[in-house]
Amino acid sequence: MENPFLWLVDTIIQLYIWILIAAAILSWLIAFNVVNVRNQFVGSVASFFYHVTEPALRPIRSVLPNLGGIDISPVVLIIGLLFLERIIFWAYFQLVT
Repeated sequence: MENPFLWLVDTIIQLYIWILIAAAILSWLIAFNVVNVRNQFVGSVASFFYHVTEPALRPIRSVLPNLGGIDISPVVLIIGLLFLERIIFWAYFQLVT
C-alpha cells in the first residue's frame, strides 16, 4: 500500500523539476532570440517561470562561482531536490520497518 504523503511529495518535487527544465529551455530560447518576450503569452509564461523558480535559484547563484555565461544553478537545484526526495523516502521506510 502506497503512502499518499509520499506520493504527494514525489509529485510536487517532480513537477518542480519539470518547471525548472522548462524555465531553462525558455531562457535559452529567449537568449537566442527564437521567441520574443514582447509576445503576451511568451511574456506571461516567462514571468511565471521566473517568479516560481527564482526564489530557489537565487541563493544557489550567490554561492556558485561565476562560470561566464553558463548558469548551472538549475542543475544543482535539481540534484538537491532529488537528494531531498531520496532522504524523505529513506526516512519513511526506516520508520516503517
